[in-house]
Amino acid sequence: MPRKKMDGFGWCWMVICLLLCTPTDIFVVASPEVNETQEYVPVNVYHDTDVTRKKIVTAQFECYQKIMKDNDHNKIGFFSDGFYAAGPVCNRTWDGWLCWDDTEAGFTSEQYCPDYFQDFDPSELVTKICSDNGHWFLHPESNRTWTNYTRCNEHTNEGRMTAMNLFYLALIGHGLSLTSLLISLGIFFYFKSLSCQRITLHKNLFFSFVLNSVITIIWLTAVANNQELVQRNPTSCKVSQFIHLYLFGCNYFWMLCEGIYLHTLIVVAVFAEKQHLMWYYLLGWGFPLIPASIHAIARSYYYNDNCWISSNTSLLYIIHGPICAALLVNLFFLLNIVRVLITKLKVTHQAESSLYMKAVRATLILVPLLGIQYVLLPYKPEGRVSSEIYDYIMHILMHYQGLLVATIFCFFNGEVQGVLRRHWNQYRIQFGSTFAHSDAMRSASYTASSITEVQGCYSIDSHTEHLNGKGACLEIETSILKSENPFT
Repeated sequence: MPRKKMDGFGWCWMVICLLLCTPTDIFVVASPEVNETQEYVPVNVYHDTDVTRKKIVTAQFECYQKIMKDNDHNKIGFFSDGFYAAGPVCNRTWDGWLCWDDTEAGFTSEQYCPDYFQDFDPSELVTKICSDNGHWFLHPESNRTWTNYTRCNEHTNEGRMTAMNLFYLALIGHGLSLTSLLISLGIFFYFKSLSCQRITLHKNLFFSFVLNSVITIIWLTAVANNQELVQRNPTSCKVSQFIHLYLFGCNYFWMLCEGIYLHTLIVVAVFAEKQHLMWYYLLGWGFPLIPASIHAIARSYYYNDNCWISSNTSLLYIIHGPICAALLVNLFFLLNIVRVLITKLKVTHQAESSLYMKAVRATLILVPLLGIQYVLLPYKPEGRVSSEIYDYIMHILMHYQGLLVATIFCFFNGEVQGVLRRHWNQYRIQFGSTFAHSDAMRSASYTASSITEVQGCYSIDSHTEHLNGKGACLEIETSILKSENPFT
């Protein structure tokens, strides 16, 4: 049946509907098709109904514009895109989620699944059959036109399992990071011999990662995993996202502080020991407030989704841009440091240059490891299996950074290992001397009791001499234990 041009009455009726109804009522509810898949509304903790509704409304409006633009094409003749059809044609239509072009009878039209829902796989295909008589396929049960969306969420259960695995992988990563960072901070604060400006920078770096891990665990468990809270969209969840992004920036800018400190120490100040740390505090804790605040203002005006939970916005470049710049600057500083140290080692063979090279090596290893996620970010593969592997790799790189920082800067640090080794040896000496002294006391007690039984002589002077001797031994032990190295 050929399409008819819309007369004046039809246009008037559409205008009245636009004035009396909301766009949601017109576009989302007024679809003539009912698909089995559409009766199921995908549920996900990251699903924002406002964003999804807006996408559907926009797609339907564009579809109706196309339909009205080409409404004088007949069923027999040319398609709207210029191709000739020899037989009947199924008219273009809106099925509730997607727009379908004119299709020749006997053919099946295909499109990629829409990205309206988190559990829809955009790499899978949606199909719609045009029957031989030029009508869209009718579902035998409902006797209404039907589009096959079943493949879109065919792997929904697998996707949910993967999402839960990634969720627990992130929690375990931040738990391990938090534990290792707190142990490292305890070592740095307990052993005063480790106190220096470089260790002070390490402490601030570790503390920023501790705070980031804490707020990330709170965000994952209390916000991202709570759909009811996301739908209510309280101000507190947006504040927590702001803090999360701020601390995320602090991690990378304190890494930049490490690079600047070493560069100033080795290249600029020529092995000068003391620097003013106030500028490092301003850069590490102060500067990340600027991009985080700009992002919060821009997000509230241009992409104010629930709890700012969506990552499908280019506004995140406000956060990621300065971080990438900090990584590049840090890499430049470290490569320049290596160049200077290699030159000094070739010319002078100074032991001091060799020691600084060891300090630089840890930072040089860490910077690429912390920045590799931004190199891989634009290259997410399209396939389902390869995409899952990519997600696992990215989660490990992102959520195990604190563990990596603590391992390289503390547990693999030669100074820390030396201090722990010395104190362990001191503990062994003290522990061993305590047992030896306890055995001597038991032996003396047994000997004294034996002498009393045979009516031997017990001298007060000799007892005093024995006590004085024990005190002298204790003084010697104490002086040994107080020395930094008991073996020198």
